[in-house]
Amino acid sequence: MSLTYKDAGVDKQAGYKQISLIKNIIKNTHTKGVVSDLGGFSGLFGLDMKNYKNPVLASGTDGVGTKLKIAFMMDKHDTIGEDCVAMCVNDILCQGAKPLFFLDYISTGKLIPEKMSSIVKGVSQGCIKAGAALIGGETAEMPGLYEEDEYDLAGFCVGIVDKENIINGIDTKEGDIVIGLPSNGLHSNGYSLVRKIVFEKENLKIDSFIDELKTTIGEELLKPTRIYKEPVLELIEKINIKGIAHITGGGLYENVPRILPKGLTAHMDISRIDTPVIFNLLQKWGDISICEMYSTFNMGIGMIIVISKDELIKAEDLLNELNEKYYILGEIKKGDEGVVLC
Repeated sequence: MSLTYKDAGVDKQAGYKQISLIKNIIKNTHTKGVVSDLGGFSGLFGLDMKNYKNPVLASGTDGVGTKLKIAFMMDKHDTIGEDCVAMCVNDILCQGAKPLFFLDYISTGKLIPEKMSSIVKGVSQGCIKAGAALIGGETAEMPGLYEEDEYDLAGFCVGIVDKENIINGIDTKEGDIVIGLPSNGLHSNGYSLVRKIVFEKENLKIDSFIDELKTTIGEELLKPTRIYKEPVLELIEKINIKGIAHITGGGLYENVPRILPKGLTAHMDISRIDTPVIFNLLQKWGDISICEMYSTFNMGIGMIIVISKDELIKAEDLLNELNEKYYILGEIKKGDEGVVLC
Protein backbone atom coordinates (compact mmCIF):
# COMPACT_ATOMS: atom_id res chain seq x y z
CA MET A 1 0.00 0.00 0.00
CA SER A 2 1.40 3.38 -0.98
CA LEU A 3 1.75 6.05 1.71
CA THR A 4 0.57 9.65 1.59
CA TYR A 5 1.62 12.77 3.47
CA LYS A 6 -1.60 12.43 5.50
CA ASP A 7 -0.50 8.96 6.62
CA ALA A 8 2.58 10.63 8.11
CA GLY A 9 0.38 13.03 10.08
CA VAL A 10 0.28 16.07 7.80
CA ASP A 11 -3.16 16.96 6.41
CA LYS A 12 -2.88 19.39 3.49
CA GLN A 13 -6.66 19.71 3.22
CA ALA A 14 -6.81 20.97 6.80
CA GLY A 15 -4.29 23.63 5.82
CA TYR A 16 -6.41 24.74 2.89
CA LYS A 17 -9.45 24.95 5.17
CA GLN A 18 -7.52 27.06 7.67
CA ILE A 19 -6.60 29.56 4.95
CA SER A 20 -10.23 29.89 3.92
CA LEU A 21 -11.21 30.54 7.55
CA ILE A 22 -8.64 33.27 8.21
CA LYS A 23 -8.73 35.25 4.95
CA ASN A 24 -11.29 37.80 6.09
CA ILE A 25 -9.83 37.93 9.61
CA ILE A 26 -6.49 38.99 8.15
CA LYS A 27 -8.03 41.51 5.74
CA ASN A 28 -9.55 43.34 8.71
CA THR A 29 -6.03 44.34 9.79
CA HIS A 30 -4.90 45.72 6.43
CA THR A 31 -3.79 49.32 6.22
CA LYS A 32 -3.12 51.40 3.12
CA GLY A 33 0.48 50.16 2.97
CA VAL A 34 -0.48 46.57 2.20
CA VAL A 35 0.15 45.67 -1.46
CA SER A 36 -0.13 41.88 -1.33
CA ASP A 37 -2.85 39.35 -0.60
CA LEU A 38 -2.84 36.13 1.40
CA GLY A 39 -1.33 33.23 -0.48
CA GLY A 40 1.79 34.80 -1.97
CA PHE A 41 5.31 33.71 -1.15
CA SER A 42 5.88 36.87 0.89
CA GLY A 43 3.95 39.77 2.35
CA LEU A 44 4.47 43.12 0.65
CA PHE A 45 4.16 46.52 2.29
CA GLY A 46 4.68 49.90 0.63
CA LEU A 47 6.50 52.58 2.62
CA ASP A 48 5.09 56.11 2.58
CA MET A 49 8.25 58.21 2.91
CA LYS A 50 6.65 61.67 2.85
CA ASN A 51 6.78 62.14 6.61
CA TYR A 52 10.32 60.84 7.14
CA LYS A 53 13.62 62.57 6.39
CA ASN A 54 15.83 59.60 7.21
CA PRO A 55 13.58 56.60 7.88
CA VAL A 56 14.83 53.68 9.97
CA LEU A 57 13.05 50.35 10.24
CA ALA A 58 12.68 48.87 13.73
CA SER A 59 11.98 45.18 14.15
CA GLY A 60 11.11 42.87 17.00
CA THR A 61 10.30 39.20 17.41
CA ASP A 62 8.93 37.31 20.40
CA GLY A 63 6.58 34.62 21.61
CA VAL A 64 4.40 34.22 24.69
CA GLY A 65 6.39 31.60 26.61
CA THR A 66 4.60 29.08 28.78
CA LYS A 67 1.47 31.22 28.94
CA LEU A 68 0.51 28.89 26.08
CA LYS A 69 0.02 26.18 28.69
CA ILE A 70 -2.85 28.19 30.18
CA ALA A 71 -4.52 28.40 26.77
CA PHE A 72 -4.12 24.61 26.42
CA MET A 73 -5.58 23.97 29.87
CA MET A 74 -8.58 26.20 29.20
CA ASP A 75 -8.92 25.13 25.56
CA LYS A 76 -9.29 28.84 24.79
CA HIS A 77 -7.15 30.15 21.94
CA ASP A 78 -8.64 33.46 20.77
CA THR A 79 -6.55 35.79 22.97
CA ILE A 80 -3.06 34.28 23.00
CA GLY A 81 -2.34 35.80 19.59
CA GLU A 82 -2.96 39.26 21.01
CA ASP A 83 -0.23 38.54 23.57
CA CYS A 84 2.18 37.68 20.78
CA VAL A 85 1.49 40.95 18.97
CA ALA A 86 1.80 42.94 22.19
CA MET A 87 5.18 41.49 23.10
CA CYS A 88 6.62 42.49 19.72
CA VAL A 89 4.86 45.83 19.26
CA ASN A 90 5.61 47.11 22.76
CA ASP A 91 9.30 46.44 22.19
CA ILE A 92 9.57 48.51 19.00
CA LEU A 93 7.54 51.31 20.58
CA CYS A 94 10.45 51.68 23.01
CA GLN A 95 12.59 53.00 20.14
CA GLY A 96 9.89 55.46 19.13
CA ALA A 97 8.82 53.37 16.13
CA LYS A 98 5.32 53.31 14.68
CA PRO A 99 4.19 49.70 13.99
CA LEU A 100 3.68 48.95 10.29
CA PHE A 101 3.16 45.22 9.82
CA PHE A 102 3.26 41.87 11.59
CA LEU A 103 3.84 38.23 10.68
CA ASP A 104 3.06 35.17 12.78
CA TYR A 105 4.35 31.60 12.97
CA ILE A 106 2.34 28.72 14.43
CA SER A 107 3.70 25.19 14.72
CA THR A 108 1.46 22.37 15.91
CA GLY A 109 1.27 18.62 16.26
CA LYS A 110 -2.06 18.40 14.44
CA LEU A 111 -3.56 21.15 12.32
CA ILE A 112 -7.12 21.76 13.45
CA PRO A 113 -8.40 24.58 11.21
CA GLU A 114 -10.88 25.99 13.72
CA LYS A 115 -8.25 26.16 16.48
CA MET A 116 -5.68 27.77 14.19
CA SER A 117 -8.31 30.25 13.01
CA SER A 118 -9.03 31.15 16.63
CA ILE A 119 -5.35 31.84 17.26
CA VAL A 120 -5.11 34.04 14.16
CA LYS A 121 -8.24 35.89 15.33
CA GLY A 122 -6.32 36.90 18.44
CA VAL A 123 -3.34 37.97 16.34
CA SER A 124 -5.70 40.05 14.22
CA GLN A 125 -7.23 41.72 17.28
CA GLY A 126 -3.76 42.63 18.49
CA CYS A 127 -2.76 44.01 15.10
CA ILE A 128 -5.85 46.21 14.95
CA LYS A 129 -5.05 47.63 18.40
CA ALA A 130 -1.45 48.20 17.33
CA GLY A 131 -2.32 49.72 13.96
CA ALA A 132 -0.18 47.06 12.29
CA ALA A 133 -1.23 45.06 9.23
CA LEU A 134 -1.05 41.27 9.39
CA ILE A 135 0.52 40.62 5.99
CA GLY A 136 1.63 37.00 6.26
CA GLY A 137 2.56 34.06 8.38
CA GLU A 138 3.13 30.33 8.50
CA THR A 139 1.33 27.39 10.05
CA ALA A 140 3.47 24.26 10.25
CA GLU A 141 2.02 20.83 11.06
CA MET A 142 4.81 18.93 12.82
CA PRO A 143 3.66 15.52 14.08
CA GLY A 144 6.16 13.84 16.37
CA LEU A 145 7.62 17.14 17.51
CA TYR A 146 4.50 18.47 19.25
CA GLU A 147 1.60 16.68 20.89
CA GLU A 148 -1.57 16.79 18.79
CA ASP A 149 -3.30 19.30 21.06
CA GLU A 150 -0.27 21.57 21.49
CA TYR A 151 1.26 24.40 19.45
CA ASP A 152 3.86 27.12 19.65
CA LEU A 153 3.36 30.70 18.56
CA ALA A 154 5.83 33.42 17.64
CA GLY A 155 5.60 36.74 15.84
CA PHE A 156 7.63 39.40 14.08
CA CYS A 157 6.85 43.10 13.86
CA VAL A 158 8.35 45.91 11.77
CA GLY A 159 7.92 49.61 12.49
CA ILE A 160 9.37 52.90 11.27
CA VAL A 161 10.98 55.89 12.95
CA ASP A 162 12.94 58.88 11.70
CA LYS A 163 16.62 58.46 12.59
CA GLU A 164 16.71 61.77 14.46
CA ASN A 165 13.72 60.68 16.55
CA ILE A 166 15.04 57.29 17.70
CA ILE A 167 14.57 56.92 21.46
CA ASN A 168 17.48 55.19 23.18
CA GLY A 169 17.96 56.86 26.58
CA ILE A 170 21.32 58.48 25.82
CA ASP A 171 20.01 61.98 26.61
CA THR A 172 18.67 60.99 30.05
CA LYS A 173 20.06 63.19 32.81
CA GLU A 174 20.01 63.53 36.57
CA GLY A 175 16.69 65.03 37.67
CA ASP A 176 14.61 63.52 34.86
CA ILE A 177 11.23 62.09 35.84
CA VAL A 178 10.16 58.43 35.70
CA ILE A 179 6.52 57.78 34.72
CA GLY A 180 4.90 54.35 34.82
CA LEU A 181 1.98 53.19 32.67
CA PRO A 182 -0.01 50.40 34.32
CA SER A 183 -0.20 46.80 33.23
CA ASN A 184 -3.48 44.90 33.37
CA GLY A 185 -1.95 41.90 35.10
CA LEU A 186 0.79 39.38 34.42
CA HIS A 187 1.04 40.08 30.69
CA SER A 188 3.25 37.28 29.24
CA ASN A 189 6.16 36.83 31.62
CA GLY A 190 6.94 34.66 34.63
CA TYR A 191 4.48 31.91 33.78
CA SER A 192 6.81 29.02 34.62
CA LEU A 193 6.91 30.33 38.20
CA VAL A 194 3.20 31.17 38.12
CA ARG A 195 2.24 27.64 37.11
CA LYS A 196 4.47 26.14 39.80
CA ILE A 197 2.83 28.32 42.46
CA VAL A 198 -0.77 28.01 41.29
CA PHE A 199 -1.00 24.39 40.18
CA GLU A 200 1.70 22.65 42.24
CA LYS A 201 2.06 24.58 45.49
CA GLU A 202 -1.49 25.91 45.83
CA ASN A 203 -3.09 22.93 44.01
CA LEU A 204 -5.67 25.09 42.24
CA LYS A 205 -7.63 23.93 39.21
CA ILE A 206 -7.78 26.03 36.07
CA ASP A 207 -11.46 26.81 36.76
CA SER A 208 -11.02 27.56 40.48
CA PHE A 209 -12.91 30.76 41.31
CA ILE A 210 -10.81 33.24 43.32
CA ASP A 211 -12.89 35.66 45.37
CA GLU A 212 -10.18 38.32 45.48
CA LEU A 213 -9.95 38.28 41.68
CA LYS A 214 -13.70 38.03 41.09
CA THR A 215 -12.98 35.49 38.37
CA THR A 216 -11.40 32.08 37.84
CA ILE A 217 -7.65 31.70 38.05
CA GLY A 218 -7.61 30.59 34.41
CA GLU A 219 -9.39 33.72 33.17
CA GLU A 220 -7.03 35.91 35.18
CA LEU A 221 -3.91 34.18 33.88
CA LEU A 222 -5.11 34.35 30.28
CA LYS A 223 -5.75 38.13 30.23
CA PRO A 224 -4.12 39.49 27.05
CA THR A 225 -1.01 41.61 27.36
CA ARG A 226 -1.76 45.28 27.04
CA ILE A 227 -0.69 47.07 23.84
CA TYR A 228 0.64 50.59 24.54
CA LYS A 229 0.53 52.02 21.03
CA GLU A 230 -1.95 54.85 21.68
CA PRO A 231 -0.48 56.54 24.78
CA VAL A 232 3.14 56.00 23.74
CA LEU A 233 2.81 57.38 20.20
CA GLU A 234 0.75 60.33 21.46
CA LEU A 235 3.46 61.17 24.00
CA ILE A 236 6.21 60.76 21.42
CA GLU A 237 4.44 63.15 19.04
CA LYS A 238 4.04 65.96 21.55
CA ILE A 239 6.74 65.52 24.19
CA ASN A 240 10.49 64.95 24.19
CA ILE A 241 10.65 61.37 25.44
CA LYS A 242 14.14 60.40 26.58
CA GLY A 243 13.68 56.72 27.30
CA ILE A 244 11.03 53.99 27.17
CA ALA A 245 11.29 50.55 28.75
CA HIS A 246 8.88 47.67 28.18
CA ILE A 247 8.63 45.85 31.52
CA THR A 248 8.81 42.17 30.62
CA GLY A 249 10.90 39.29 31.99
CA GLY A 250 13.25 40.58 34.67
CA GLY A 251 10.79 43.21 35.83
CA LEU A 252 11.83 46.73 36.75
CA TYR A 253 15.25 45.62 37.95
CA GLU A 254 16.42 44.30 34.58
CA ASN A 255 14.51 46.40 32.04
CA VAL A 256 14.85 49.97 33.32
CA PRO A 257 18.69 49.97 33.36
CA ARG A 258 18.62 49.14 29.62
CA ILE A 259 17.61 52.75 28.89
CA LEU A 260 19.93 54.51 31.35
CA PRO A 261 23.43 55.83 30.62
CA LYS A 262 26.19 54.63 32.93
CA GLY A 263 26.35 56.44 36.23
CA LEU A 264 22.60 57.04 36.48
CA THR A 265 20.00 55.21 38.56
CA ALA A 266 16.21 55.30 38.53
CA HIS A 267 14.84 55.83 42.04
CA MET A 268 11.19 54.72 42.14
CA ASP A 269 8.59 54.73 44.88
CA ILE A 270 6.72 51.45 44.45
CA SER A 271 4.13 52.44 47.07
CA ARG A 272 2.59 54.66 44.37
CA ILE A 273 1.75 51.64 42.20
CA ASP A 274 -1.75 50.22 42.36
CA THR A 275 -0.47 46.64 42.13
CA PRO A 276 -3.02 44.19 40.64
CA VAL A 277 -4.31 41.65 43.14
CA ILE A 278 -2.87 38.67 41.26
CA PHE A 279 0.67 39.69 42.22
CA ASN A 280 -0.18 39.90 45.92
CA LEU A 281 -1.79 36.46 45.76
CA LEU A 282 1.19 34.91 43.99
CA GLN A 283 3.58 36.41 46.53
CA LYS A 284 1.51 35.03 49.41
CA TRP A 285 0.86 31.60 47.89
CA GLY A 286 4.49 31.11 46.86
CA ASP A 287 6.08 32.80 49.88
CA ILE A 288 8.15 34.86 47.44
CA SER A 289 10.40 37.73 48.50
CA ILE A 290 9.54 41.21 47.31
CA CYS A 291 12.89 41.40 45.53
CA GLU A 292 12.12 38.20 43.59
CA MET A 293 8.67 39.52 42.68
CA TYR A 294 10.09 42.73 41.20
CA SER A 295 12.84 40.76 39.46
CA THR A 296 10.37 38.41 37.76
CA PHE A 297 7.05 40.19 37.17
CA ASN A 298 5.94 43.63 35.96
CA MET A 299 4.14 44.17 39.31
CA GLY A 300 1.60 46.52 37.75
CA ILE A 301 3.86 48.57 35.46
CA GLY A 302 3.90 47.69 31.78
CA MET A 303 5.86 50.66 30.43
CA ILE A 304 8.36 53.08 31.94
CA ILE A 305 8.79 56.50 30.32
CA VAL A 306 11.54 58.99 31.17
CA ILE A 307 11.05 62.71 30.50
CA SER A 308 12.64 65.95 31.65
CA LYS A 309 11.11 67.63 34.67
CA ASP A 310 9.99 70.66 32.66
CA GLU A 311 7.85 68.40 30.44
CA LEU A 312 5.96 66.82 33.35
CA ILE A 313 2.90 69.09 33.40
CA LYS A 314 2.49 68.78 29.64
CA ALA A 315 2.80 64.98 29.88
CA GLU A 316 0.25 64.79 32.68
CA ASP A 317 -2.21 66.95 30.75
CA LEU A 318 -1.89 64.72 27.70
CA LEU A 319 -2.26 61.49 29.67
CA ASN A 320 -5.34 62.88 31.39
CA GLU A 321 -6.83 63.84 28.01
CA LEU A 322 -6.33 60.23 26.90
CA ASN A 323 -7.94 58.97 30.13
CA GLU A 324 -4.69 57.10 30.67
CA LYS A 325 -3.84 56.10 34.21
CA TYR A 326 -0.21 56.78 35.15
CA TYR A 327 2.16 56.95 38.10
CA ILE A 328 4.87 59.51 38.79
CA LEU A 329 7.26 56.95 40.22
CA GLY A 330 10.40 58.96 40.91
CA GLU A 331 13.43 60.48 39.26
CA ILE A 332 16.85 59.80 37.84
CA LYS A 333 19.79 60.25 40.19
CA LYS A 334 23.52 59.64 40.08
CA GLY A 335 24.57 56.11 40.99
CA ASP A 336 25.54 52.73 39.61
CA GLU A 337 22.68 50.62 41.01
CA GLY A 338 20.52 50.95 37.87
CA VAL A 339 17.29 50.79 39.85
CA VAL A 340 16.47 51.61 43.45
CA LEU A 341 12.97 50.72 44.63
CA CYS A 342 11.76 52.38 47.79
